[in-house]
Amino acid sequence: MNTMSQRVLLGRIGGAHGLKGEVVVQSFAARPLDLKAYGVLTDDAGKREFEIVSLREAGKGLIARLMGVEDRNHAEALRGTELFIERAKLPPPRADDFYLADLIGLTAAMSDGTILGEVIDVPNYGAGDLIEIKPEAGGDTLLVPFTRDFVPSVDIPSGRILVVQPEVVDAGREASEEE
Repeated sequence: MNTMSQRVLLGRIGGAHGLKGEVVVQSFAARPLDLKAYGVLTDDAGKREFEIVSLREAGKGLIARLMGVEDRNHAEALRGTELFIERAKLPPPRADDFYLADLIGLTAAMSDGTILGEVIDVPNYGAGDLIEIKPEAGGDTLLVPFTRDFVPSVDIPSGRILVVQPEVVDAGREASEEE
């Protein structure tokens, strides 16, 4: 399992709100308004820090005032910035729960014991979480939907996840067989 210091994605700045430097924020916290309670957040590189001075719900999602962001131009320049916190600063998960960051570095295996590779990311491109696996044999990474149908078992202590690979359908072959 990955023992390096991990950062956990907690939110993303969507853009400016109004003229006084507020930003729209998408929160990935279990309780969205808790985003402010985590303290100073950083960008992906860990170089820029963001302190949420105020946070409220609005029709667009959450509206935040960030320390040092005083006008719309500065707020707009932050569009797309992802907000992270060090994994060690998060409270321990409840029994049988885990943070998505805890999956990075786990071995992905099939039910017959075949090792697929190592989990390198848990992206979400808008349609749900995916498990990205770097194959042991090399080549392109595999993306598997992170649902119980495809990942029925996550065992953090043993460093493994069980993956059921979806059947691959060759649409071109099916079309020619129907003719």
